[in-house]
Amino acid sequence: MTEPTEKRPEGMRPIAGLHLGTRQRAALAAAITIVSGIVILGALFAIGWVLTQFLHRFSNVFLPLAVAGVIAMLLAPYYHWLRRRLKFPAALAVATVFLSISLPIAGFGWFFGAVMVEQISDMVIRFPAWRESMAEDLQARWPQMKHFLDENPWGQRAREVLEAQQETVINGLRELSTRALTAGMGVFGFLGTLAAWAVMPVYLAYFLIAGARVPRDLEKLFPFLKPTTRKDLVYLINEFVAILVAFFRGQFVIAFLQGLLYAIGFSVVGLRYGFILGMMLGLLNIIPYLGNIVGLAICLPLAYFQADGGVLLLGLIAIIFVIVQLIEGYVLTPRIMGSQTGLHPVAIIVALFFWGTALQGILGMILAIPLTAFLVVFWRLARRRYIKELI
Repeated sequence: MTEPTEKRPEGMRPIAGLHLGTRQRAALAAAITIVSGIVILGALFAIGWVLTQFLHRFSNVFLPLAVAGVIAMLLAPYYHWLRRRLKFPAALAVATVFLSISLPIAGFGWFFGAVMVEQISDMVIRFPAWRESMAEDLQARWPQMKHFLDENPWGQRAREVLEAQQETVINGLRELSTRALTAGMGVFGFLGTLAAWAVMPVYLAYFLIAGARVPRDLEKLFPFLKPTTRKDLVYLINEFVAILVAFFRGQFVIAFLQGLLYAIGFSVVGLRYGFILGMMLGLLNIIPYLGNIVGLAICLPLAYFQADGGVLLLGLIAIIFVIVQLIEGYVLTPRIMGSQTGLHPVAIIVALFFWGTALQGILGMILAIPLTAFLVVFWRLARRRYIKELI
């Protein structure tokens, strides 16, 4: 005699001896998805932490590679044009690219080199005396500042605080200027070290030659993945390269034009070392907002405390900063870069601090915007293709 089978309610299935309804199975699937997501995120954070520590420890090795890689991406269209349209062999195309880079730099150096060398040498020689003069001038102007604060009711509390901290402020100013000089020497030393990387042109030549084969061979590098996953990975790589190229190509042009505008404006109004300061601020603006922050901290005190300076020159320098920022925000960036990254200005500032801290150095700040834009693209793809399927 056969035993009667147990009758299950409709919509329930046995799972490991348990009978779960549709709602229970959906809840279990959601719980498994959440746990899996947490585990995956934890693994990604762990891998990211190990990678950042590794990059920081060997930054002197990877920085020339990163610089050469970015430059190769920017110059790749020109290299491909030489190869395809003019039928240049690889060696001649690379030599032409190098020559095309060297000639404009040499021309710029020949045209502005004398002014830049003169201002840099004069700045280094005069900086200690200027530092002491600024501290003495601040002490000499202190009675006028006290009188101004005494005549304004809102300045009573400020006067008390400033009187209590007068000596601290002056000593801090001297210490800050000493550290600024040391940091400035460190920047020039870094630029000199960067220029001395004789191996970087070798990396650049290799990336230009080998990069032509990468788009064709990219899918072949991941034969162990499913076709759909492989296509998604190739899509992410191509998107990252496109974002990187678009950002740096536009940012280099914008930074150079900003530097010229600052240099011309500072020189016209009579700011000492105006040309070299303007070009340096433009160079720093490759990292968004860095040149503006450093420029305000350096140029405003210099405009006020230089021999023929004062409130008028300080106001003119502030006006120049405002004008250049308006030109950059409403003319240069929309026309040159557009909305390639699609990031809000607040997100850009947060990204700079985050990646600068994560990669512990200037490399993180340089790559902050492309990396953040890539993560946005990655999240959109993951949400559209994978997370919806899991949930």
